[in-house]
Amino acid sequence: MTLSIVLVILYVVLAIAMIIGILVNGARPSKTLAWLLAIFTIPVGGIILYLLLGRNRRKNKILRKKQAVFSREIKPIPDGVLKIGNRYSRVIRLINKNCRFQPTLHNSTTLLKDGKTTFESIFEALEGATDYIHLQYYIFEEGELADRLLNLFRAKVNEGVKVRMIYDSIGSYTLSRKYVNDLKSVGVEVYPFLPFRFDHFLSSLNYRNHRKIIVVDGIHGFTGGINISDKYLKGDPNLGTWHDMHIRLTGPAAKQLEEVFIADWYLVAEEQLQLGNCIEKEEPINIEEKIVQIVSSGPEDDFPNIQQVYFEMINEAKNYVYITNPYIIPGNEILLALQTASLSGVDVRILVSEHADSNLVGWTVRSYFEPLLKAGVQLFLFPDGFLHSKVIVSDDAIVSIGTANIDIRSFEHNFEVNALIYDKSFSLQLKADFLNDCAKSRELTFYEHKQRSWITKLKEGAAKIFSPIL
Repeated sequence: MTLSIVLVILYVVLAIAMIIGILVNGARPSKTLAWLLAIFTIPVGGIILYLLLGRNRRKNKILRKKQAVFSREIKPIPDGVLKIGNRYSRVIRLINKNCRFQPTLHNSTTLLKDGKTTFESIFEALEGATDYIHLQYYIFEEGELADRLLNLFRAKVNEGVKVRMIYDSIGSYTLSRKYVNDLKSVGVEVYPFLPFRFDHFLSSLNYRNHRKIIVVDGIHGFTGGINISDKYLKGDPNLGTWHDMHIRLTGPAAKQLEEVFIADWYLVAEEQLQLGNCIEKEEPINIEEKIVQIVSSGPEDDFPNIQQVYFEMINEAKNYVYITNPYIIPGNEILLALQTASLSGVDVRILVSEHADSNLVGWTVRSYFEPLLKAGVQLFLFPDGFLHSKVIVSDDAIVSIGTANIDIRSFEHNFEVNALIYDKSFSLQLKADFLNDCAKSRELTFYEHKQRSWITKLKEGAAKIFSPIL
């Protein structure tokens, strides 16, 4: 038997095995049919595409050991908390069931806009650490910020503070071995998240940790869109100023962020850490304290948690839902929710950066503009630099700030984390900021968008094919 015949037989066996798997685990009939046609009509390429994009990773659960870190039971939410949470009790229950995180009382929240304000607050908290610092970032780039952190870590370790750090090995690909060794030499425990490996090509390339978390002594927590990069202070030579949103949480919500970090730490270091001792106060809540609930999401979860939260927030909006996000690649479910909300009379506005950090991503984002505009969604293009914030505010009642984009990668492939704040005053603060940014931006009309050239439409259509992996 010749080698070519053996290869053909192996290919047929593999194709049949995949077809059986698709039929057993298939989702929507249209999706199942599309993958069957691809495997039948595109030799080799159809199988490769399915391995990259088509498998149901939530059923494969290649990251099972991460699930064993916390076996929290679903606890009933006190009626008083649901009453304060008002009509967003469905979002509260959704997060509680999916992530086992209850809404926490007695938190203070500080909105941190752009790099200067954010890093001033971060360094102030880090310098006050007395017990430990937990830090993880998708992008950790060398430069002035990284050097300042190294010096601060050196001083803190000398004071007896434990410093633990996780960086994403793909997002932080420019991080040199020398800098990592310098961190280790001053006493920082540092690990990469899922280093790229050829023997685990698909998982190590696809499952990225997009979270940005800092927890100090279990009391102060930070999350949002800002990475460790000098471009947040100095700007980008191509895009100009980078604009982003972060949040500082002081109180029990920081402990929930710490639980997310501890689960990731177990995955990279195989060490079970203990939670800090942040105790919730028993006094009645006052006007300055906020209800905060953390929602995490990743490919190891049974459901796309953050996608479901976004979906529910949009569906529950009665008056308005305002969204700031650089990557609006919503997929069918979120697109339908946005269209339905707008057509039913909800004021739906989306603020995106006019300038993209990638042509492919920019074309893909714009490929969704027409169905949004046709449904009456208002689109604003922010012209000043690059807008990287991931924020949703709705009905003067609820805010989501975090790391998750509105795209399939954030929903299905990445490890993400968001903070939900159920508070009127905080919502009004974000609403005012959103409207101020819209006033600086250019509204894109349906008529204007329809006038774009056929070449632009072709680019958008071609780019949209890659939306599942962007």
